[in-house]
Order: sequence, then C-alpha cells, then structure tokens
Amino acid sequence: MAKPNYTGVYHMVSQDNFEGYLAALDVNYALRKVVCLLKPSKQIEHDVNTGNMKIKTVTTFKNFDMDFTLGKEFTEDLGPVDGRKCQTTVDWEGDKLLCVQRGEKEERGWTHWLEGNTLHLELRAQGVTAKQVFKKAE
Repeated sequence: MAKPNYTGVYHMVSQDNFEGYLAALDVNYALRKVVCLLKPSKQIEHDVNTGNMKIKTVTTFKNFDMDFTLGKEFTEDLGPVDGRKCQTTVDWEGDKLLCVQRGEKEERGWTHWLEGNTLHLELRAQGVTAKQVFKKAE
C-alpha cells in the first residue's frame, strides 16, 4: 500500500489541551495564553520518492520550519517553541508520521495522520497529550 502524500496547505480548525502541552514544556503563562489564541496554518512539501519533507507552521506571531528526511535523525532547534534543541526522527508508523524528539523532556514527539482532507496532529510531552485538527485548503 502506498504511503499518503502530505503535500498541501492546511488551516487549523480546532485544538484540544494545547495549553496543557505548552505547560508541560515549561512555556511561561503569558506566552501560553497568546499561543493558544493563534490559528496556525501548515504548509507541507512531501517528496514521496526521496522521503524529504518540509513542514512550515505559519502564524501571525511566529513561524516554525522543519526540514528533514524520513527515517534520518537530525538536530532540531525548537528555539521558537520552548528554547530547546533535541535529536529528532520522523518516520512512518503504518500510514502515520511518527516523530520522536529526544532531549530534556521525556516522551516528547508528535503524530500526524490524514483522514481525507483533514490533517490530524497529536502532540506529546511529559505524559501530556494535545490535539490539533487542520483542513486542507481547496
């Protein structure tokens, strides 16, 4: 079975427990409140032949870029999120993208999956889980 192609622009439609996730990352209270008001978009470029991916999260406050190859560990600078760096690997788990971020925080990472034109994101850190849902732009 072919893996899904994540290429596209997606706009956030809902989120759940994002403030709890940010608190688990020790993001300060004022910044958590601001970030939880944002409605980010994700611009994803996915080359299914090489496994190269670029995920750009765009907000009116700050943007965050990830550029990686599936299955290859890289050093991720999470400065825009919580000021940390970690060793990150993103790879397939079935037809989902599973990200493991090794560093100061335990159990940190995320999972992306597609259901039709809906992109799901589950974020994890320190035993806390947050969820975001995005709709693909037409």
